[in-house]
Amino acid sequence: MVLTGTTALLCATALATAFTAPAAAHTATLTAVEAAVTSGVPGVTVTVRDSRGTWSATAGTGDLRTGEARSPDDRYRIGSLTKTFVATVMLQLEAEGRLSLDDTVDTWLPGLVDGHGNDGRRITLRQLLGQTSGIPSYTADRDFRARYFTEDGFREHRYDTLTPRELVAIAMRHAPDFAPGSSWRYSNTNYVIAGMVIEKATGHSYATEITRRVIGPLRLTATSVPGTAVTVPGPASRAYSTFGGAAGAPYDVTELDPSLAAASGAMISDSADLDRFYAALLGGRLLPARQLREMETTVAVEGAPDVRYGLGLMDRRLSCGVHVWTHTGDIQGSTSVAATTADGRHTLALNFNGDWAGATKPVLEAEYCGDQPRDWTVPSALVPREPPQEA
Repeated sequence: MVLTGTTALLCATALATAFTAPAAAHTATLTAVEAAVTSGVPGVTVTVRDSRGTWSATAGTGDLRTGEARSPDDRYRIGSLTKTFVATVMLQLEAEGRLSLDDTVDTWLPGLVDGHGNDGRRITLRQLLGQTSGIPSYTADRDFRARYFTEDGFREHRYDTLTPRELVAIAMRHAPDFAPGSSWRYSNTNYVIAGMVIEKATGHSYATEITRRVIGPLRLTATSVPGTAVTVPGPASRAYSTFGGAAGAPYDVTELDPSLAAASGAMISDSADLDRFYAALLGGRLLPARQLREMETTVAVEGAPDVRYGLGLMDRRLSCGVHVWTHTGDIQGSTSVAATTADGRHTLALNFNGDWAGATKPVLEAEYCGDQPRDWTVPSALVPREPPQEA
């Protein structure tokens, strides 16, 4: 939404008050954030942590009805950034000897992955985390998309509660995308299953384990695994979708039952917490060195030559040659990205409160490559963008 009138004034106020570290070093980042709003994103919030301190900025609108601006403290649905949390817990369990990434899915969940050529006896936990299992994504199912990714379907089904087994069963209606380990393709089903394995291995839900192992120790006070709670705790902006079309009127999709995403993308956080999490992860505070190396062992991503996928983490090569470890996150009305350098000392997290416009890549290019001339309006994403809930 182009800034005009009251919204422009609110945005200017937010930009003037959000800086908590010298802003000059982030001029290009601010330009990219403002360009996202000009391209149609309702509002953006971003926070950066580096050796100079913390810098935050907002642009655009958090509530299209009231004109209220976005806030650096906004909590939002983080979509597939959840996957990095899930992979972290799984790797912690491996380090503790409670499971092996070379275990098959069937070892932990007999008969779950079965039918139409899917076979959990041939798929390892490592392949789940690395998106090389060949298990189809339940979010690509035509009936599922009609229920949750169209306006009429969403109106009727936004408060549906779905179990992980129901989500996996949807995927099992379809043949595998490829033989296990022979290729790469993003599938949300992989991480729904990973969450189920965590529960089987520990006796606790994946939500409990993430809270106990990550959220609590890092004091991520804005981060939660909401279960079936349909609201986003405040402070928070509204979230909007046009259900796949840039021309449609934005529809408020803030309230929904996140069980439709489960361990593939249900979590809520804010930019400061995400910075802290990714800094701790890459800084070696959450995983032993061996498990962090496993997480950082990557495979090529077809169609994205500058991206390689590890275990719940992407290695992104930027145009200036800098590599960042990152993940994107999309769910209805929300597009997010978090990134950090290899040592965890320079982190960025941002959120768009709309799912039909803008791109996160130019913001990363701006922050990590500096003020080099470039076209901030190029609609490029970190990986080929999936419909909400990607991740």
